Amino acid sequence: MNMNYFTSLIGQNQAVELLTQAVAQNRIAPGYLFIGSNGIGKSLAASCFIELLFSTNLAETQSIAAVQNRVRQRNHPDLLWVEPTYMNQGKRLSLKEAEEAGLKRKAPPQIRLEQVREIAEFLSRPPLEAARSVVVLEQAETMGEGAANGLLKTLEEPGRATLILIAPTLESLLPTLISRCQKIPFYRLDIPGMAQVLQQAGFGEILSHSEVMGMAQGSPGEAIAIWQQLQSIPDDLLQKVKQLPQNLRSALELAKEIDKTLDTESQLWLIDYLQHCYWQQFLAGRIHRSPLQPLEGARQYLLNYVQPRLVWECTLMGICQ
Repeated sequence: MNMNYFTSLIGQNQAVELLTQAVAQNRIAPGYLFIGSNGIGKSLAASCFIELLFSTNLAETQSIAAVQNRVRQRNHPDLLWVEPTYMNQGKRLSLKEAEEAGLKRKAPPQIRLEQVREIAEFLSRPPLEAARSVVVLEQAETMGEGAANGLLKTLEEPGRATLILIAPTLESLLPTLISRCQKIPFYRLDIPGMAQVLQQAGFGEILSHSEVMGMAQGSPGEAIAIWQQLQSIPDDLLQKVKQLPQNLRSALELAKEIDKTLDTESQLWLIDYLQHCYWQQFLAGRIHRSPLQPLEGARQYLLNYVQPRLVWECTLMGICQ
């Protein structure tokens, strides 16, 4: 019966078994770490798990359908869903809000200390309707050290609550956080699983694009994100960046165009795209020196807020020499 809550989750049988057994045996951990690559169902699994938790021991006046709908809308009184945010004029904005506001993003979003304090405040009161409160931290790896240490105190004494941290790797989190969570592993999907998810999501055309599928590596969410990002970049710029600059002048011109056309978030994505494209050319013998290391260096400089045009100028000049 409990398995029905997870029917929309494809290809994660081990995670489903661990979570449903935890509820069936009434051995729900105070902290869970959903670990695995982006775009393979961790957030969906969190929603399904919360629906299962909140639908257990319902009051007579509540219905399972109503609970599920409120969880999916993320407006259940006992659920707090925390996402990384941008700061703009002293106001926090989610990724969706930043896009709607047309905000030019100069740095990746992060989960901030103020948000961790809001978690503690949320958990300071008892649950209103469910047997326990639940907090989800999406992209938990974006927490700074101060926020992570603040969350550690909450994990040590969560009260009648469960915290779910979602992250791509163990290395991206503090060991002290990891040690206080039960790890739930998630895995990349095989081709049939990819096809099922992409077709259900209305992105079946991606399956015929080997470049996108190659970059996604078994992650339907990544495949959709790559596809949408490709649509947002001008075709002429894409064609230019696929070819290594032949001289210093062309490298400088390309760096200027990248900086002028793309925000920092898109530039970080472009590094992944170029690493894939250049590596394929290197394997085919069309280029004779791998540019992966200088591109990885460019990523680190961008993440450390170095002026983007300077980063691209130095990187592209180094590659073409």
